[in-house]
Amino acid sequence: MAVAYASSMARAGLMPRVSTASLCSCLPALPCLPSRSVSTSFKHSSASKRLALFQIKASPSEESSDSVEVGEVFSGLKDKWDALENKSAFILYGGGAIVVLWLSSIIVGAINSVPVVPKAMELVGVGYTGWFVYRYLLFKSSRKELAAEIEALKKKIAGSE
Repeated sequence: MAVAYASSMARAGLMPRVSTASLCSCLPALPCLPSRSVSTSFKHSSASKRLALFQIKASPSEESSDSVEVGEVFSGLKDKWDALENKSAFILYGGGAIVVLWLSSIIVGAINSVPVVPKAMELVGVGYTGWFVYRYLLFKSSRKELAAEIEALKKKIAGSE
């Protein structure tokens, strides 16, 4: 502040000209900032310590007998593919499902961009969840009814009904 005042007074001709270097030299020097390499190495070392805590070593174990090998999975899939009677319909339905998922993602993204609609949908979801819990999960008799409906749906989908 004094430097700015002195330089403005000197410009006005009220003070003799004094170089600003001589005025600044009487001020104490500021300490040097630490170099960036020290702080980044500290960050890397703390990050590596954190990562070391989460490392897991995978080793084969003879105790786990329920592990499935990759070859078994592919052979099972090949057997199921060979057992299909109408492969073209399966491919058509699978492709259609992917297209429907893609379109629904676009529609949900468009609805989500409207400011009020996401909160309204969240409110509808909370309301429906509350109704579902009250209707099917709160009482023992309604839980049995839900289990019976699920089993009937499983049989209908599997084609054993």
